Amino acid sequence: MKKISMVFLAVMAMVSCTKEHSKKYLSVSGKLDNNKDSVITISGQKGLLKTIAINTDGTFKDTLKVEKADVYVFSTSQSKRSPIYLKNGFDIKLNGDSDKFMESFVFSGKGANNSNFMLAQIKESQKIGNPALILELEETAFKNKLELIRNKYDSILKSYDAIDSSLVAMANQQNTQMMNYFNQAYSKSKTMAKGTPSPKFENYTDFKGGKKSLDSFKGKYVYIDVWATWCGPCIQQIPFLKSLEKEYHGKNIAFISLSTDESRRSGGSWEAAEKKWRDFVKAKQLTGTQLWAGQDFSFQQEYQINAIPRFILIDPQGNIVDANAPRPSEQRLKDLFTSLGI
Repeated sequence: MKKISMVFLAVMAMVSCTKEHSKKYLSVSGKLDNNKDSVITISGQKGLLKTIAINTDGTFKDTLKVEKADVYVFSTSQSKRSPIYLKNGFDIKLNGDSDKFMESFVFSGKGANNSNFMLAQIKESQKIGNPALILELEETAFKNKLELIRNKYDSILKSYDAIDSSLVAMANQQNTQMMNYFNQAYSKSKTMAKGTPSPKFENYTDFKGGKKSLDSFKGKYVYIDVWATWCGPCIQQIPFLKSLEKEYHGKNIAFISLSTDESRRSGGSWEAAEKKWRDFVKAKQLTGTQLWAGQDFSFQQEYQINAIPRFILIDPQGNIVDANAPRPSEQRLKDLFTSLGI
């Protein structure tokens, strides 16, 4: 009897140790088909957590410890990245195709539904499309679209069981923020609706000399590019804008590039900001009407511009055609011009 008791205690001790240890780390394993990379990296907000070797057949297996249950980044290269939800005690298995990185991933094992849930949300968000097009909808259609989006995300949440409470809270918060964004942006867009008088700018510095105001161009359509010399996406649009200006030269439309270069990015000097703008315009041989807003932020504020480049189209009477017009690189801008008879 004594021997049986000793064996029983020894087994219980082993089970106890196993359970305690499993809560201190998690396991990640799986296989990536068509893989050409040698390592997997798992990173968090504080940086790299773990590097895992990938075998020649695409399989991998390792353990790691995380400070808290959270969303981490699973990647094999800079262009191949996927979110993964990790928590100590999980035993996650991942299978997928390296050529179809995140979209092919299927997680299984303990805790896997958290990551599957996140991927389902991402897939759904990609179906939403261009938010600007949603904001253009008539009010009833807009409300119906938002209700459809909300119901879809709620349905995704209900279709996965055993989701960690912190991830549920995070997802609900993000969904609420998205709904708030759409509702607030839609309300604001009403003040910038098609046909409403455009906010004006006055006495902006013209690269060719003198000052210009929006009223200087009355009688023509006005396509405004709000940009800055430090803005990469703005610079990327310049060749397309030049081509557009050449194609529509002599038509009833003025092309205005409105620089928002300011002192904070120029060593605290407004003079340096103006010089930077002038030097850039000269070096890049920019065409069209080149204006600098200087210390006047009123036009940007009234159009609620919080990101550049931003493109605006105004009609010959000074009314808004599109407060968030297509970029020069988009075919739909030319389609819009054609529909207006430009």
